[in-house]
Amino acid sequence: MKLRLVPARQGALWVRQAFRVFFRQPLAFSALFFLFVFGAFMLLVVPFVGALAMLTLLPIVTLGFMIATQQSGHGRFPLPGVFLQPFRGERSRVRALLQLGIAYAVASLAMMLLADLLDGGKFAQLQEGWMRGGESGEPIDDAGAQSSVLLRLVLAVPLSLAFWHAPALVHWCGVSAGKSVFFSIVACWRNRGAFVVYALTWAGVIALFGVMSTLVFSLVSTPQLASLAALPAALMFSTVFYVSLYFTFADCFELEPADTTDG
Repeated sequence: MKLRLVPARQGALWVRQAFRVFFRQPLAFSALFFLFVFGAFMLLVVPFVGALAMLTLLPIVTLGFMIATQQSGHGRFPLPGVFLQPFRGERSRVRALLQLGIAYAVASLAMMLLADLLDGGKFAQLQEGWMRGGESGEPIDDAGAQSSVLLRLVLAVPLSLAFWHAPALVHWCGVSAGKSVFFSIVACWRNRGAFVVYALTWAGVIALFGVMSTLVFSLVSTPQLASLAALPAALMFSTVFYVSLYFTFADCFELEPADTTDG
């Protein structure tokens, strides 16, 4: 396993490759994403423990999408079993993945607590205000909402980058949980130009869809339908995002031939 340095323009290619693979087998990847959403919803029904379990399993879910993308690239039809495939490997790798999941859950909870501390619990107050506002028409502090959400996004970026490649490094390269996080941080930093372009490309795709959908529905005198189109588009973009994760990993690391086989 060797680190690769890629040009900044590669970030746009990752998004393009993901759309190409998704549209090759849209039903398969959409089914995987709906299965993920359904499973997350079922876990969140259980107070606290469910949310903790979901955060712990999230790195393994992202690995499942990466395995599905790899299988699709090899001409195979990805099935829901991709989410179980990480548990069928060597015991040491399964243990490292679970350690990684627990570390991610703990780090996520710490990030949420830090965000609440920094904004003085404003986000929780805003959530209550949104609920009351929806029922009683009370005004909502839009500026406060934007600052709270922005704070959480800023704190989430380093957390995401630390675990970005980590599940794949454990699964395909057999490195420990701690080393996988370290190598993930190094890879993201050394290829930061590509990741900036990657993020900007996604922002451009979403913005372009918003403009085009508003324009099209305005031309047919039904601008209110643009908000209805946003939900399926958001689901598709979310699915394609998970598909793109494999390409970010495959380009940032040079694997041995034995590591590139399915699963």
